[in-house]
Amino acid sequence: MAARVWRTAQAVRQSLLDLLFPPRCVVCRREDADWFCAACRSKIKKILPPLCNRCGLPLHAQACSHCQRLPLRIDGIRAMAYFEGNLRQAIHAFKYNHHPELARVLGKMLGDHLSAFPLPADAIAPVPLHKSRQDARGYNQSFLIAQALSLEHNLPCWEGALTRVRATRSQIELGAAERRANVEDAFQADERVAGARVLLIDDVCTTGSTLDACSVALKLRGAKSVWGLALARGR
Repeated sequence: MAARVWRTAQAVRQSLLDLLFPPRCVVCRREDADWFCAACRSKIKKILPPLCNRCGLPLHAQACSHCQRLPLRIDGIRAMAYFEGNLRQAIHAFKYNHHPELARVLGKMLGDHLSAFPLPADAIAPVPLHKSRQDARGYNQSFLIAQALSLEHNLPCWEGALTRVRATRSQIELGAAERRANVEDAFQADERVAGARVLLIDDVCTTGSTLDACSVALKLRGAKSVWGLALARGR
């Protein structure tokens, strides 16, 4: 009941803000009903099968070379589209230009993708930020997406089921093996996940090392399965 009241209040607040400050697409700057307009969304390049069943990268051969080099421990990873073009601009605005209102449309997009390509899930868990980084940004973008997705699919969103227990270096300049070492043992899970099929949500996945490290923490707490789902996949 409290969650429903909170969601209604947030929707009313957003409607009032939209009346006072009409949304303008963060990509093309055109006034629109959404902060990421339909025309710009239509140009996104989706990631479609055939995919590696584990890492979710397009499969161009019988065996996935990525998984042969650095096998993942997570049950599988999927992403909606490539981290480029209009989607890259929208995600950058969402994360770095203080546009948390983008969570609604991005969450809806990810929800549509999940409907088309279902994954096993009893609950949704966002990839956590370290407290210092979240304090600096003001919000965890993965939690906002997970929250929107949970409404789309009527699944509980377990904020805090995962915590980042140590700060890590930015992954941007690191190679695949360095990324895995950087986030190893950086996460802890709580008792809620025992016996559950957990769907991990992140904004961008590149090598899958962060989602993989989260899955290890979740499985140590008894999660039945862990799949990762991201808005975008780096090439």
